[in-house]
Amino acid sequence: MTSTDAPRPTLDQVARRAGVSKATASKVLNGRPNIADATRRRVEQAIEELGYVPSTGPREPERLQKVHVVFDTLVNVYSMQMLDGILTAAQTQDVEVLVSKLDEEATGEGPLSPAWIRRLAAHGRAGVIVVTTELGAGQRDLMRRLGLSVVLVDPLNPLDDEVVSVGATNFSGGVQATRHLLGLGHRRIGFAGGPPSSGASRERLQGYLSALDAAGVPGDDALVREGGFTFEAGLDMALGFLHLPDPPTAVFAGCDASALGVLEAARRRGLRVPDDLSVVGFDDTYAAVSTAPPLTTVRQPIIDMGRVALRTLLQQARGERPDSHHVQLSTRLVVRESTTAPAVATAP
Repeated sequence: MTSTDAPRPTLDQVARRAGVSKATASKVLNGRPNIADATRRRVEQAIEELGYVPSTGPREPERLQKVHVVFDTLVNVYSMQMLDGILTAAQTQDVEVLVSKLDEEATGEGPLSPAWIRRLAAHGRAGVIVVTTELGAGQRDLMRRLGLSVVLVDPLNPLDDEVVSVGATNFSGGVQATRHLLGLGHRRIGFAGGPPSSGASRERLQGYLSALDAAGVPGDDALVREGGFTFEAGLDMALGFLHLPDPPTAVFAGCDASALGVLEAARRRGLRVPDDLSVVGFDDTYAAVSTAPPLTTVRQPIIDMGRVALRTLLQQARGERPDSHHVQLSTRLVVRESTTAPAVATAP
Protein backbone atom coordinates (compact mmCIF):
# COMPACT_ATOMS: atom_id res chain seq x y z
CA MET A 1 0.00 0.00 0.00
CA THR A 2 1.43 3.40 -0.95
CA SER A 3 1.24 6.47 1.24
CA THR A 4 -1.56 7.84 -0.93
CA ASP A 5 -3.61 4.72 -0.09
CA ALA A 6 -3.53 5.37 3.66
CA PRO A 7 -6.90 4.74 5.31
CA ARG A 8 -9.04 7.79 5.94
CA PRO A 9 -9.48 8.87 9.58
CA THR A 10 -12.72 7.61 11.11
CA LEU A 11 -15.13 9.09 13.60
CA ASP A 12 -14.02 6.39 16.08
CA GLN A 13 -10.47 7.76 15.87
CA VAL A 14 -11.73 11.30 16.40
CA ALA A 15 -13.63 10.17 19.49
CA ARG A 16 -10.60 8.36 20.90
CA ARG A 17 -8.33 11.35 20.26
CA ALA A 18 -10.79 13.67 22.00
CA GLY A 19 -11.47 11.25 24.85
CA VAL A 20 -15.23 11.11 24.23
CA SER A 21 -17.74 8.58 22.96
CA LYS A 22 -18.44 8.19 19.27
CA ALA A 23 -21.98 9.46 19.92
CA THR A 24 -20.62 12.65 21.49
CA ALA A 25 -18.20 13.21 18.59
CA SER A 26 -21.12 12.79 16.19
CA LYS A 27 -23.21 15.31 18.13
CA VAL A 28 -20.41 17.87 17.92
CA LEU A 29 -19.99 17.25 14.19
CA ASN A 30 -23.71 17.76 13.63
CA GLY A 31 -23.97 20.86 15.79
CA ARG A 32 -26.20 19.32 18.45
CA PRO A 33 -26.83 21.35 21.64
CA ASN A 34 -26.06 20.39 25.25
CA ILE A 35 -22.38 19.71 24.63
CA ALA A 36 -19.92 21.38 27.01
CA ASP A 37 -17.74 24.02 25.35
CA ALA A 38 -14.54 22.27 26.48
CA THR A 39 -15.75 18.96 25.03
CA ARG A 40 -16.75 20.62 21.77
CA ARG A 41 -13.31 22.24 21.46
CA ARG A 42 -11.53 18.90 22.07
CA VAL A 43 -13.58 17.18 19.37
CA GLU A 44 -13.04 19.99 16.87
CA GLN A 45 -9.31 19.97 17.62
CA ALA A 46 -9.21 16.21 17.03
CA ILE A 47 -11.05 16.60 13.74
CA GLU A 48 -8.52 19.23 12.65
CA GLU A 49 -5.46 17.24 13.77
CA LEU A 50 -6.60 14.01 12.13
CA GLY A 51 -7.89 15.68 8.99
CA TYR A 52 -11.21 13.89 9.39
CA VAL A 53 -13.57 14.38 6.45
CA PRO A 54 -17.18 13.20 6.96
CA SER A 55 -17.82 12.71 3.26
CA THR A 56 -16.27 10.86 0.34
CA GLY A 57 -15.98 13.86 -1.95
CA PRO A 58 -18.38 15.83 -4.12
CA ARG A 59 -22.07 15.29 -3.49
CA GLU A 60 -23.72 12.65 -5.62
CA PRO A 61 -26.41 13.93 -8.03
CA GLU A 62 -29.25 12.22 -6.21
CA ARG A 63 -28.30 14.08 -3.02
CA LEU A 64 -28.33 17.54 -4.60
CA GLN A 65 -31.37 18.61 -2.66
CA LYS A 66 -30.25 21.38 -0.31
CA VAL A 67 -28.19 24.53 -0.82
CA HIS A 68 -27.21 26.99 1.89
CA VAL A 69 -27.10 30.75 1.27
CA VAL A 70 -25.20 33.08 3.61
CA PHE A 71 -25.89 36.84 3.69
CA ASP A 72 -24.11 39.54 5.64
CA THR A 73 -27.52 41.15 6.21
CA LEU A 74 -31.12 40.59 5.19
CA VAL A 75 -32.28 44.10 6.07
CA ASN A 76 -32.00 45.63 2.60
CA VAL A 77 -33.75 45.36 -0.74
CA TYR A 78 -30.61 44.06 -2.49
CA SER A 79 -30.59 40.92 -0.32
CA MET A 80 -34.31 40.31 -0.88
CA GLN A 81 -33.98 40.59 -4.66
CA MET A 82 -30.92 38.31 -4.62
CA LEU A 83 -32.85 35.73 -2.61
CA ASP A 84 -35.76 36.10 -5.05
CA GLY A 85 -33.48 35.08 -7.91
CA ILE A 86 -32.00 32.14 -6.00
CA LEU A 87 -35.43 30.84 -5.00
CA THR A 88 -36.79 31.24 -8.53
CA ALA A 89 -33.96 29.11 -9.91
CA ALA A 90 -34.35 26.60 -7.07
CA GLN A 91 -37.98 25.97 -8.01
CA THR A 92 -36.94 24.81 -11.47
CA GLN A 93 -34.10 22.64 -10.11
CA ASP A 94 -36.03 20.84 -7.34
CA VAL A 95 -33.66 22.29 -4.74
CA GLU A 96 -34.37 23.34 -1.16
CA VAL A 97 -32.73 26.60 -0.10
CA LEU A 98 -31.67 27.29 3.49
CA VAL A 99 -30.72 30.83 4.50
CA SER A 100 -28.34 32.08 7.20
CA LYS A 101 -27.18 35.52 8.24
CA LEU A 102 -23.75 36.22 9.66
CA ASP A 103 -23.79 36.80 13.39
CA GLU A 104 -20.95 39.05 14.53
CA GLU A 105 -21.48 37.86 18.11
CA ALA A 106 -21.30 34.15 17.28
CA THR A 107 -18.57 32.32 19.19
CA GLY A 108 -17.14 29.89 16.67
CA GLU A 109 -20.40 28.12 15.81
CA GLY A 110 -22.00 30.58 13.39
CA PRO A 111 -22.22 30.55 9.59
CA LEU A 112 -18.88 29.99 7.79
CA SER A 113 -17.14 28.81 10.96
CA PRO A 114 -15.22 25.52 10.64
CA ALA A 115 -17.79 23.72 12.80
CA TRP A 116 -20.66 25.07 10.66
CA ILE A 117 -18.92 24.05 7.42
CA ARG A 118 -18.35 20.53 8.73
CA ARG A 119 -22.01 20.24 9.71
CA LEU A 120 -23.05 21.17 6.19
CA ALA A 121 -20.80 18.48 4.75
CA ALA A 122 -22.07 15.91 7.24
CA HIS A 123 -25.66 16.74 6.27
CA GLY A 124 -24.94 16.26 2.57
CA ARG A 125 -25.43 19.84 1.41
CA ALA A 126 -24.66 20.51 -2.25
CA GLY A 127 -22.78 23.70 -1.42
CA VAL A 128 -22.87 27.29 -0.23
CA ILE A 129 -23.67 30.61 -1.92
CA VAL A 130 -21.92 33.43 -0.05
CA VAL A 131 -23.41 36.88 -0.72
CA THR A 132 -21.45 40.15 -0.16
CA THR A 133 -19.42 38.45 2.55
CA GLU A 134 -15.71 37.86 3.00
CA LEU A 135 -14.53 34.27 2.59
CA GLY A 136 -11.07 33.46 3.90
CA ALA A 137 -8.60 31.03 2.37
CA GLY A 138 -8.99 28.68 5.34
CA GLN A 139 -12.76 28.52 4.88
CA ARG A 140 -12.35 27.96 1.14
CA ASP A 141 -9.81 25.16 1.64
CA LEU A 142 -11.98 23.41 4.23
CA MET A 143 -14.96 23.47 1.87
CA ARG A 144 -12.82 21.96 -0.87
CA ARG A 145 -11.57 19.18 1.37
CA LEU A 146 -15.11 18.36 2.41
CA GLY A 147 -16.41 18.36 -1.16
CA LEU A 148 -18.64 21.42 -0.71
CA SER A 149 -19.07 23.65 -3.75
CA VAL A 150 -19.05 27.40 -3.21
CA VAL A 151 -20.07 30.45 -5.25
CA LEU A 152 -19.41 34.02 -4.14
CA VAL A 153 -21.76 36.85 -5.10
CA ASP A 154 -20.26 40.36 -5.08
CA PRO A 155 -17.37 39.10 -2.92
CA LEU A 156 -15.67 41.50 -0.55
CA ASN A 157 -12.21 40.03 -0.99
CA PRO A 158 -10.43 38.60 -4.03
CA LEU A 159 -9.55 34.90 -3.95
CA ASP A 160 -7.76 32.68 -6.43
CA ASP A 161 -9.14 32.08 -9.90
CA GLU A 162 -10.52 28.67 -8.92
CA VAL A 163 -13.17 30.28 -6.71
CA VAL A 164 -16.29 31.00 -8.73
CA SER A 165 -17.88 34.43 -8.35
CA VAL A 166 -20.95 36.15 -9.78
CA GLY A 167 -21.34 39.90 -10.05
CA ALA A 168 -22.11 42.77 -12.38
CA THR A 169 -19.94 44.94 -14.62
CA ASN A 170 -19.24 47.34 -11.76
CA PHE A 171 -16.47 49.27 -13.53
CA SER A 172 -18.70 49.86 -16.53
CA GLY A 173 -21.55 50.92 -14.25
CA GLY A 174 -19.28 53.45 -12.55
CA VAL A 175 -18.33 54.86 -15.92
CA GLN A 176 -21.99 55.04 -17.02
CA ALA A 177 -23.09 56.92 -13.90
CA THR A 178 -20.23 59.42 -14.01
CA ARG A 179 -20.49 60.05 -17.76
CA HIS A 180 -24.17 60.83 -17.31
CA LEU A 181 -23.40 63.49 -14.71
CA LEU A 182 -20.52 64.88 -16.76
CA GLY A 183 -22.80 65.08 -19.78
CA LEU A 184 -25.24 67.20 -17.78
CA GLY A 185 -22.45 69.66 -17.04
CA HIS A 186 -21.37 68.59 -13.54
CA ARG A 187 -17.68 68.86 -12.69
CA ARG A 188 -17.79 68.62 -8.89
CA ILE A 189 -19.02 65.03 -8.52
CA GLY A 190 -18.79 63.19 -5.21
CA PHE A 191 -18.38 59.43 -4.91
CA ALA A 192 -20.08 57.91 -1.85
CA GLY A 193 -18.83 54.33 -1.98
CA GLY A 194 -19.21 51.11 -0.07
CA PRO A 195 -16.72 49.68 2.42
CA PRO A 196 -13.07 49.90 1.27
CA SER A 197 -12.86 46.10 1.46
CA SER A 198 -15.61 45.63 -1.15
CA GLY A 199 -14.35 44.55 -4.57
CA ALA A 200 -17.57 45.75 -6.20
CA SER A 201 -17.24 49.20 -4.63
CA ARG A 202 -13.59 49.49 -5.68
CA GLU A 203 -14.56 48.66 -9.27
CA ARG A 204 -17.29 51.33 -9.24
CA LEU A 205 -14.77 53.83 -7.86
CA GLN A 206 -12.31 52.98 -10.64
CA GLY A 207 -15.06 53.48 -13.21
CA TYR A 208 -15.85 56.89 -11.68
CA LEU A 209 -12.18 57.92 -11.75
CA SER A 210 -11.75 56.63 -15.32
CA ALA A 211 -14.70 58.67 -16.57
CA LEU A 212 -13.40 61.83 -14.88
CA ASP A 213 -9.96 61.29 -16.39
CA ALA A 214 -11.38 60.68 -19.88
CA ALA A 215 -13.31 63.98 -19.61
CA GLY A 216 -10.21 65.86 -18.47
CA VAL A 217 -11.70 66.54 -15.04
CA PRO A 218 -9.08 66.29 -12.29
CA GLY A 219 -9.91 64.03 -9.38
CA ASP A 220 -10.32 65.49 -5.90
CA ASP A 221 -9.66 63.30 -2.86
CA ALA A 222 -12.12 65.38 -0.85
CA LEU A 223 -14.89 64.15 -3.15
CA VAL A 224 -14.19 60.45 -2.58
CA ARG A 225 -15.54 58.74 0.52
CA GLU A 226 -15.93 55.05 1.31
CA GLY A 227 -18.29 54.25 4.14
CA GLY A 228 -20.69 51.41 3.43
CA PHE A 229 -23.70 50.16 1.51
CA THR A 230 -26.28 51.49 3.99
CA PHE A 231 -28.64 54.45 4.37
CA GLU A 232 -26.69 55.63 7.42
CA ALA A 233 -23.36 55.50 5.57
CA GLY A 234 -24.80 57.45 2.63
CA LEU A 235 -26.21 60.08 4.97
CA ASP A 236 -22.89 60.49 6.79
CA MET A 237 -20.81 60.68 3.59
CA ALA A 238 -23.18 63.16 1.95
CA LEU A 239 -23.26 65.45 5.00
CA GLY A 240 -19.47 65.47 4.85
CA PHE A 241 -19.56 66.46 1.18
CA LEU A 242 -22.11 69.20 1.75
CA HIS A 243 -20.05 70.79 4.51
CA LEU A 244 -17.07 71.28 2.18
CA PRO A 245 -16.16 74.88 1.24
CA ASP A 246 -16.72 73.88 -2.41
CA PRO A 247 -19.34 71.10 -2.20
CA PRO A 248 -20.26 68.83 -5.09
CA THR A 249 -23.18 69.58 -7.37
CA ALA A 250 -23.77 65.85 -7.85
CA VAL A 251 -23.15 62.63 -5.93
CA PHE A 252 -22.72 59.12 -7.33
CA ALA A 253 -23.67 56.72 -4.52
CA GLY A 254 -22.32 53.18 -4.44
CA CYS A 255 -25.78 51.64 -4.01
CA ASP A 256 -29.43 52.64 -3.84
CA ALA A 257 -29.54 52.36 -0.04
CA SER A 258 -26.72 54.88 0.38
CA ALA A 259 -28.30 57.06 -2.32
CA LEU A 260 -31.38 57.31 -0.07
CA GLY A 261 -29.05 58.59 2.64
CA VAL A 262 -27.74 61.21 0.22
CA LEU A 263 -31.31 62.35 -0.49
CA GLU A 264 -31.91 62.69 3.24
CA ALA A 265 -28.70 64.72 3.67
CA ALA A 266 -29.87 67.09 0.93
CA ARG A 267 -33.23 67.49 2.67
CA ARG A 268 -31.56 68.30 5.98
CA ARG A 269 -29.42 70.95 4.31
CA GLY A 270 -32.44 72.49 2.60
CA LEU A 271 -31.26 71.47 -0.89
CA ARG A 272 -33.61 70.48 -3.69
CA VAL A 273 -32.92 67.32 -5.70
CA PRO A 274 -32.11 67.60 -8.55
CA ASP A 275 -32.12 71.44 -8.81
CA ASP A 276 -29.41 71.94 -6.16
CA LEU A 277 -27.91 68.44 -6.06
CA SER A 278 -28.09 65.59 -8.54
CA VAL A 279 -27.98 62.03 -7.17
CA VAL A 280 -27.24 58.71 -8.91
CA GLY A 281 -27.51 55.32 -7.21
CA PHE A 282 -26.44 51.79 -8.11
CA ASP A 283 -28.57 48.60 -8.12
CA ASP A 284 -32.02 49.73 -9.32
CA THR A 285 -33.77 47.98 -6.46
CA TYR A 286 -37.50 48.28 -5.90
CA ALA A 287 -36.84 51.32 -3.70
CA ALA A 288 -35.39 53.38 -6.57
CA VAL A 289 -38.80 54.10 -8.11
CA SER A 290 -40.35 54.99 -4.74
CA THR A 291 -38.04 57.84 -3.80
CA ALA A 292 -38.97 61.49 -4.14
CA PRO A 293 -37.87 62.23 -6.80
CA PRO A 294 -37.51 58.80 -8.44
CA LEU A 295 -33.85 57.83 -8.45
CA THR A 296 -31.56 57.80 -11.46
CA THR A 297 -29.47 54.67 -10.94
CA VAL A 298 -27.31 52.00 -12.54
CA ARG A 299 -29.29 48.80 -12.93
CA GLN A 300 -27.49 45.61 -12.08
CA PRO A 301 -29.52 42.45 -12.72
CA ILE A 302 -29.70 41.32 -9.09
CA ILE A 303 -32.40 38.68 -9.61
CA ASP A 304 -30.53 37.23 -12.59
CA MET A 305 -27.33 37.18 -10.52
CA GLY A 306 -29.13 35.03 -7.95
CA ARG A 307 -30.37 32.64 -10.63
CA VAL A 308 -26.89 32.32 -12.16
CA ALA A 309 -25.29 31.77 -8.74
CA LEU A 310 -27.55 28.80 -7.97
CA ARG A 311 -27.22 27.21 -11.39
CA THR A 312 -23.44 27.58 -11.27
CA LEU A 313 -23.26 26.05 -7.78
CA LEU A 314 -25.26 22.99 -8.87
CA GLN A 315 -23.09 22.68 -11.97
CA GLN A 316 -19.99 22.51 -9.77
CA ALA A 317 -21.61 20.05 -7.37
CA ARG A 318 -22.25 17.69 -10.29
CA GLY A 319 -18.54 17.76 -11.02
CA GLU A 320 -18.89 19.95 -14.11
CA ARG A 321 -16.55 22.86 -14.76
CA PRO A 322 -18.37 26.22 -14.81
CA ASP A 323 -18.47 28.14 -18.07
CA SER A 324 -16.56 30.96 -16.36
CA HIS A 325 -15.01 31.35 -12.93
CA HIS A 326 -15.88 35.05 -12.80
CA VAL A 327 -19.32 35.77 -14.23
CA GLN A 328 -20.22 39.43 -14.75
CA LEU A 329 -23.69 40.43 -15.92
CA SER A 330 -24.20 43.72 -17.76
CA THR A 331 -25.26 46.96 -16.10
CA ARG A 332 -27.15 49.85 -17.69
CA LEU A 333 -28.05 53.37 -16.64
CA VAL A 334 -31.72 54.10 -15.85
CA VAL A 335 -32.38 57.85 -15.96
CA ARG A 336 -35.23 59.11 -13.78
CA GLU A 337 -35.81 62.43 -12.04
CA SER A 338 -32.97 62.80 -9.52
CA THR A 339 -30.46 64.24 -11.99
CA THR A 340 -30.35 67.42 -14.07
CA ALA A 341 -27.88 70.06 -15.19
CA PRO A 342 -26.24 72.06 -12.38
CA ALA A 343 -27.77 75.43 -11.63
CA VAL A 344 -24.69 77.10 -13.10
CA ALA A 345 -22.81 74.76 -15.46
CA THR A 346 -19.05 74.96 -14.95
CA ALA A 347 -16.52 74.80 -17.74
CA PRO A 348 -14.51 71.60 -18.15
